[in-house]
Amino acid sequence: MAQLRAEKRVVVSPDADALSEKVATRLLNRVGRRAATGKQTHLLISGGTAVTAVLRAAGSADARRDVDWSRVHLWWADERFVPADSPERNVSMARDALLSHIDLPEENVHAFAASDGGIDLDAAARAYAEDLERHAARANPWPDFSECFLGVGPDGHIASLFPDRTEIADLDNAVLPVRHSPVPPSDRLTVTRRVINSARRVWMILPGADKASALGLALAGASYHSVPAAGAKGRRHTIFFVDEAAAGDVPEELIDPDF
Repeated sequence: MAQLRAEKRVVVSPDADALSEKVATRLLNRVGRRAATGKQTHLLISGGTAVTAVLRAAGSADARRDVDWSRVHLWWADERFVPADSPERNVSMARDALLSHIDLPEENVHAFAASDGGIDLDAAARAYAEDLERHAARANPWPDFSECFLGVGPDGHIASLFPDRTEIADLDNAVLPVRHSPVPPSDRLTVTRRVINSARRVWMILPGADKASALGLALAGASYHSVPAAGAKGRRHTIFFVDEAAAGDVPEELIDPDF
């Protein structure tokens, strides 16, 4: 199968658990290989149950012990603007699922500011953009992300970029405050599509029949304004990791059995 940047490929697992394990295995293998050759890896991840399930699978896999985590930086594509001790924070879920099981240096964990951190939503967005810039590489004011992996909502949203809102169309900023989110909590923070699409590889994770419609629209080339997942594209490749429940209507020619 041709390795074209614009190409969107689908990888199907039997069920949600197998899906999480497949993505976790690929993630650990890739990060481990890069670290073994002395390379730093910057990962960009979103919140959500599907991504957390991948992190939990990675956190329980034996292969996690073979990774030199000092060479890995973890960044978030979005965050809920709630108190630091809230279990709703994406970083809190990641700590429970993965970070508490690996030796990732705390300075390599790039969490968004919390609502009780002494700054408001706008300042929190600026602070994260400044942290990204401190680790900038190449021509952009943010790191060279090896992988970005994202959950996708039934409405097609990615990170906290929701359909038919101004944030999905922003071409000027790296990080934005999100107010009056259609999904609670109301206040959130998100990186923009520019940052997501700068990643070498974008992996979207869609388990469940309720994701079938969003998957179909994204693969059919729907407007990213209405289906944000349709606008997520990696520089090298874009993969939809799905289970059989989500993949029922995917054309056979889009499924990659060998990836």
